[in-house]
Amino acid sequence: MNSHKIILFDGVCNLCNSSIQKVIENDDKNIFQFASLQSDFGQEFLKKNNFNHEEFNSMILIDGDKFYTQSDAALRIGKELKGIYKISKYLLWTPKFIRNLIYKFISKNRYNWFGKKESCWLPTPELKQKFIS
Repeated sequence: MNSHKIILFDGVCNLCNSSIQKVIENDDKNIFQFASLQSDFGQEFLKKNNFNHEEFNSMILIDGDKFYTQSDAALRIGKELKGIYKISKYLLWTPKFIRNLIYKFISKNRYNWFGKKESCWLPTPELKQKFIS
């Protein structure tokens, strides 16, 4: 059983890719592993859990037998990181419907605001062991 928490993210989204790079930089306890939603692993997870496997509107945090989406995923990831990101644990107290409204607004506009790549970002050889294909 994998003891890491796994973050599934939109591999062509510039905002998502830069967020994953921030997670890597601030994951001083080496808690997280990563897979794009477009990867075989990501697609299998989406299909198994009855998510749309063609639209990628939420990052997903897999933590053992549980998983979290939208603002729950983002804030649970943030609370595990070093530095200012730890304030995320306090933002979890904000009502979920408010957090998710903001999350959905950003998600809906992320390609227009931040752009997207033609293909998924590939990790450097040093980071490859953190990624699941």
